[in-house]
Amino acid sequence: MPEYDVVMIGNFAKDNIIVDGVEEIASGGGVYFGSVVIKRLGARVLVVTRLHPDDFSRLEELREEGVEVFAIPADGTSGIANYYQSTNMETRICHPIGFGGKYSLSDIPDFDTKVILLSPLFSGEVDLHFLQNISRKAPVGMDIQGFVRVPVENDLIFQPWADMTEGLKCITYLKVDKAEAEYITGLSDIHEAAIKLHSYGPQEIVITQSSGVTVYADNKFYTAPFTPKSLKGRTGRGDTCFSTYITKRLSESAETACKWAAIVTSLKQEVPGPWRGSASNVEKKLGQES
Repeated sequence: MPEYDVVMIGNFAKDNIIVDGVEEIASGGGVYFGSVVIKRLGARVLVVTRLHPDDFSRLEELREEGVEVFAIPADGTSGIANYYQSTNMETRICHPIGFGGKYSLSDIPDFDTKVILLSPLFSGEVDLHFLQNISRKAPVGMDIQGFVRVPVENDLIFQPWADMTEGLKCITYLKVDKAEAEYITGLSDIHEAAIKLHSYGPQEIVITQSSGVTVYADNKFYTAPFTPKSLKGRTGRGDTCFSTYITKRLSESAETACKWAAIVTSLKQEVPGPWRGSASNVEKKLGQES
């Protein structure tokens, strides 16, 4: 049976990135941004994803990076139209433009892995039954956006996750952004929100916001800033941060993994597409900060 450090499950995306009215079609999704990071950090990674066969050629970019890919043919390919103004790349408007469909347990190949990273784009990809069963194979890291970010007509809006109480019991590492944390818990303070989310079952909480990343693990908080020189590569920030954290957490403390996540994410935000830097350069930056 194939062995990996991380197995990522989530729909590949063909996104529209619109900046000041200028449109570009770009690959996206957590499995796209995250898997390249994981591989660049030296881990063995498998991507299990759904997309239309017409878009299978987009997966070659991942394979060229050394990422193994198991592609499931779907009736469509997921996608989001992301609208930005160059004067404020921090704020975006998102509209769903496609859906690659829902995962079933029969879709998933056999594997052994140290951790499973669920990276759904929005609700509908993964249900409670799938989550409960996949969590029996390995510890699960999950981005909450795939359960509370719901496509309604031409918009993506927050809606309650009906199975949240049971679902979060299956999760070891939970990633949320500040807005999601406040929506779910009703708490605007991210430290209070992290403690509340932890009470549902996840052992470690990773919260991102524009200024940086905060981790709650072992009853302690760790925070590291994002320091990008530009936001040209803003899309994929959260996916990059969480994938870095999960990968480094396999061998490092939560504190160290948090620092790595912040540095890699800062560098990623400067350039569109996945982070293609080197672990050695990150180590140098860590040494400069210590």
